[in-house]
Amino acid sequence: MPRALITGATAGIGRSFAVALARRGFDLILVARSTERLEALAHELAAQHHVATEPWTADLASDEGRESVAARVAALPPLDLLVNNAGFATTGKLHKIPIEPQLAMLRLHALAPMRLCAAALPRMVERGTGGIINVSSIAGFLFGPGNVNYSATKAFLTSFSLGLDTEVRNAGVRVQALCPGFTHTEIHDEMPHVKRQIPAWLWGRADHVVEASLRQLERHGPVICVPGLRNKILWRVLTLIPRGLRGTLAVRRRRAQGS
Repeated sequence: MPRALITGATAGIGRSFAVALARRGFDLILVARSTERLEALAHELAAQHHVATEPWTADLASDEGRESVAARVAALPPLDLLVNNAGFATTGKLHKIPIEPQLAMLRLHALAPMRLCAAALPRMVERGTGGIINVSSIAGFLFGPGNVNYSATKAFLTSFSLGLDTEVRNAGVRVQALCPGFTHTEIHDEMPHVKRQIPAWLWGRADHVVEASLRQLERHGPVICVPGLRNKILWRVLTLIPRGLRGTLAVRRRRAQGS
């Protein structure tokens, strides 16, 4: 049976990955902070899809949690797929908001994926097979006031994935930077003011994002995966706009919204 480890597995895109991979017959190691939700999901997937599931409670924004999962990865039989999905968002200008959530975001979005990739890759490379999906965001191609660290960490994750692919592609390991647009998840449910600002037609479903990601990985497609035609158009437009102008447009948009 193929084996996958998913971080941030209990909600949103992470949960959709867990369901989709269980349907494909993957045994699962599910990582998140909530033991109760992890165990409920593990039992549900095992009963419905007859796969082995292991819930693993850890806070990947902490050194202890990050290293405990890395050690578990090293002790497991080789992974066939690693999905680095755990993440969160904040709003507010850096000089006006508490610093600790910003530091936690850097540790979770950048250090944790790098550390788990380093733990999983040696045996993937040795076997000549395996896959890594780093859940980034179209936001990584933007920057502007109010979410500087979110965009910056997602930009890092996309660039990291592109670079990592050059190191391991000839060894048979596939790497993907999954860059969804606005997606209905708990992250945005906790920021209703953001949802009100974005037109309904721009929002997508987590299960659609995951299916697009897995199809592209299975077909050995490009490293960057942008699910959905609307998001692909937006992404292409963004890549054509000079970086300095992207920031100017973001500032003007914030001013127009009165923030």
